[in-house]
Amino acid sequence: MAIARKSAGDILLEKRYITEDQLNQAREVQRTQNGDLGRILQDLGYATERDVVEARATAEGLNFIDLTKHKADPSAVNVVPEHVVRKHNVLPMKKDGNKLWVAMIDPRNVVAIDDVRMVSRLQVLPLAAVPTDLQNAINTAYNSGGGSGAPSDITPGPALNLTPNRNGTSPANNSPGGKEKESAAGIMIELNGLAAPGVLDDEDDRALPDADMAPIIRMANAILVEAIDAGASDIHIEPDRRNVRIRNRIDGVLHQVMSVPKHIQAPLISRYKIMSDMNIAERRVPQDGRIPLKHNGKDYDMRVSCLPSMFGEKIVMRILDKSSVLIGLNKLGLRPEVQALCEDLTIQPNGMFLVTGPTGSGKTTTLYSVLNKINTIEKNIITVEDPIEYQLGGITQVGINKKAGLNFGNALRSFLRQDPDVIMVGEMRDLETAEIAIEAALTGHLVLSTLHTNDAPSATMRLADMGVEPFLIAATVIGILAQRLARRICSNCKEPYSAKASDLVRFGFPQDNPDSEVTLFRGVGCDVCRGTGYKGRLGIHELMVPNDEIRELIVRRAALADIKAASLANGMKEMKEDGLIKVLRGETTPDEVMRVVFTAGA
Repeated sequence: MAIARKSAGDILLEKRYITEDQLNQAREVQRTQNGDLGRILQDLGYATERDVVEARATAEGLNFIDLTKHKADPSAVNVVPEHVVRKHNVLPMKKDGNKLWVAMIDPRNVVAIDDVRMVSRLQVLPLAAVPTDLQNAINTAYNSGGGSGAPSDITPGPALNLTPNRNGTSPANNSPGGKEKESAAGIMIELNGLAAPGVLDDEDDRALPDADMAPIIRMANAILVEAIDAGASDIHIEPDRRNVRIRNRIDGVLHQVMSVPKHIQAPLISRYKIMSDMNIAERRVPQDGRIPLKHNGKDYDMRVSCLPSMFGEKIVMRILDKSSVLIGLNKLGLRPEVQALCEDLTIQPNGMFLVTGPTGSGKTTTLYSVLNKINTIEKNIITVEDPIEYQLGGITQVGINKKAGLNFGNALRSFLRQDPDVIMVGEMRDLETAEIAIEAALTGHLVLSTLHTNDAPSATMRLADMGVEPFLIAATVIGILAQRLARRICSNCKEPYSAKASDLVRFGFPQDNPDSEVTLFRGVGCDVCRGTGYKGRLGIHELMVPNDEIRELIVRRAALADIKAASLANGMKEMKEDGLIKVLRGETTPDEVMRVVFTAGA
């Protein structure tokens, strides 16, 4: 099982600042009031503000500085103007070469770090400090009257040993008897609930002119916040001849958010390339990167793709909500009988279960929901993915690294020597991967994977086209779930209306009386759904479970139509039928089912 990171409350308990009874009482209050645990402990009188700040810094892998024991170095104070210090509630503590240690209330505030770095021209290393102590220290350093901004005389405190650690951070709280703390690698920095990766290096200065840097940073962050708050899955930054178009994909459909002037293009693209650790000097080839974010207490991962185009580089960012992996099979939109069958198939000791559909149809979310369901202490589960989209505790996850020579094929070969019970392959892309996965399924392992096919029966043909022998397909495949994601009708503006039954014939609706009517639902548009009439998405599924007849057809390389007919005779409902059920339930609309299932002419 994965080791959970200790909370600030756990650290306060370990240091014996609070008792276990006090911690339990504070957590009980938190459950009823949904507040911050540290603030609750302070309000109850169990812990001081300094204790809580230090414990929280330790829990988050940050450095803590006690400003009652350490004084700011005048040489550090001189490099940052007073208006910047007071604007962000920060205080420069020590300057060493091109590094500047800065005490902050929130060491993950990217705007404050960028502004201090801009005016000081130094690499900023943040230190967590107690807010009241920090305000007093700022007033002492900058003549609390707020005059010219020159620092007042400072009485030096104990020397600060701020030699950087191997990972580029520094132990700031090294008072006598104290232990040095190292910041964790890959630390997150937060901006008003939004986080981005660590301290930027000197190379960032090439991206923008100094005078324009802060506005571009704020715009870049605002675009991310707006997309996350709107529930977008992707952000598109698209250069055009005269402007830059910004669109968000919400519930599977792109919506234009804004259009910005052409002169914003270069600094905005550079900002996102810096945040995702790309080479900003390289503009001729595609690049990939990632930006870890934290917003409103939730962790997100931005997968960033940069593509050269006629009018400049285009940026597309996929937003991955790490908590969505815990959505559960019962919330994917599966009909009860389909969900029960999926659960039965995924507890089998061996065989191969496939999820199919186009890009963006929710295949990975479905597989992770399955893994979360079957993840127990008795099972050794290993995944190979490109890239790892979500992190699951208790599961060994391996990411593809092509530069190091790690691909799906050699990763799967190693898996077979790791005594696995369940293997998940992110995607079957070639014959080598498919053959090793089938070998694993034949030798007593449950294999989960995805394929890009239009429907469930087509998956058998796709494997055969890859070069897999049909008898191996028939022997290993235990179930194929095809799916699409349709927009759900907004519950806030949902209204009933009458429609002709003949309009639903294409979905398989019985037409006993051509003039009969049926009650359906639609969204009229409101502020909640941004006028679209839709809010959220649900799955439309098609589950094929091969029986002896279907296996025989697969071995004989029968036509796809024959395999599909045998599957329907075996109880499979096509996606258009599943969509019809959800239309009649008032969950989505006929137009949505048409859009995602492509039933035109059927």
